[in-house]
Amino acid sequence: MLVAPARDWNIFQQIFAEHWDGFKRVYPRYNTRYYDGLVDKLLACGNPAKMGSIEYRCLYGGEGTHRVAMSCKSSLCLRCAKVYVDNWVSQVSHMLHEGVIYRHIILTVPAMFRTTFYHNAAVVLSALMRCGVQCMDDFSSEVRGKALQGGYIVVLHTHGRNGQYHPHLHLIATSGGYDGQGECWEHLQYLPYALLRRKWQWHLLRMVRQTLKTEAINQLVEACFRKYPNGLVTNVQKGTVPSQYQSLARYVAKYVVSPPIAVRRIDRYDGARVTYHYRSHRTERVEHETVAVDTFIGRMVQHTLPKGFKRIRYYGVQATKTFAKVRGVIQAALAKVEGVVKGAVKIIARLTYRQRYEQSTGRDPLICPHCRREMGVWRIWHPTYGVIYAEVEVIKRGTYASSAPRSGP
Repeated sequence: MLVAPARDWNIFQQIFAEHWDGFKRVYPRYNTRYYDGLVDKLLACGNPAKMGSIEYRCLYGGEGTHRVAMSCKSSLCLRCAKVYVDNWVSQVSHMLHEGVIYRHIILTVPAMFRTTFYHNAAVVLSALMRCGVQCMDDFSSEVRGKALQGGYIVVLHTHGRNGQYHPHLHLIATSGGYDGQGECWEHLQYLPYALLRRKWQWHLLRMVRQTLKTEAINQLVEACFRKYPNGLVTNVQKGTVPSQYQSLARYVAKYVVSPPIAVRRIDRYDGARVTYHYRSHRTERVEHETVAVDTFIGRMVQHTLPKGFKRIRYYGVQATKTFAKVRGVIQAALAKVEGVVKGAVKIIARLTYRQRYEQSTGRDPLICPHCRREMGVWRIWHPTYGVIYAEVEVIKRGTYASSAPRSGP
């Protein structure tokens, strides 16, 4: 469920409504039922007649009402992305092992491979995520001199700050790993950056060569080794993360689950061109870019992953199936380590629609403006299934248990 739409959001919908059909004629690879379905959901998002709604009503005086449109949850929808970020932060904050120090690590793909990744996304992107984990376990094990298994929450990003195709990985990684043979936790205080660059280059290029298996790819891999003799670009967040005063999940949320372009960054649309702004990595200044409307739409839809693809995955001691199983083992191992961070993980509650609305507008949407009492659910309607719940029918059946005075229908 969503708060009232902003002007920027209406412009974003307008761009797709006016140009989607023309875009498909120019780029027929997107002329499929899958992409049409995503766009249809996007255009219907926030429309109660198309998406369904929940109606609230003051059950005391009957004057106060509030209707909430259902959200579309389309992967193209920038407005639903905000809710997705909040929910992701809550989920991840429950998945971190207390006492373990985590780091935010970025593993990039060279520009010379981006077109290859774009055209082979169905087979390469999953392999890329597994490759990142293998690289980190290999790296940690070599630094410590023994086999270690770390924990990783891996998020695939396919866009840069300007919305262009730029696949890379964000990892929330344990700073160290579990030594199964010694039954102890090994913390890595120092991460040699140069070694990580070389390790990532070796693992990435080996994965590409083994996954695609063509002569053209072999030549591209050899060219990459020659062009980057010192390894590929990686970025490791320095310092102890999280600290006692911040949550790692909140810290990296803006990096790992943000949409290609936030709606507030759209500055102008004249029917043929779109102007938006972003903060450049190269200059660290706000840059403005004006592109043709087809280019803008392309920069949005090219980041839509195949149906069923999991953009966020959990590996090692963070794997969903083994998390509960290894929690006790990790805590026992940490007990042997001096200087364990206590209370480092802050649990963040998932925000409800009511809380998000109040944060956005400063007003509680479910408080009756007339009597200042809390409103209750009056009716839930779905465009396919019709009326799912009607309070008035409950009252008519005489099954209403509350003794509070009720308004009529």
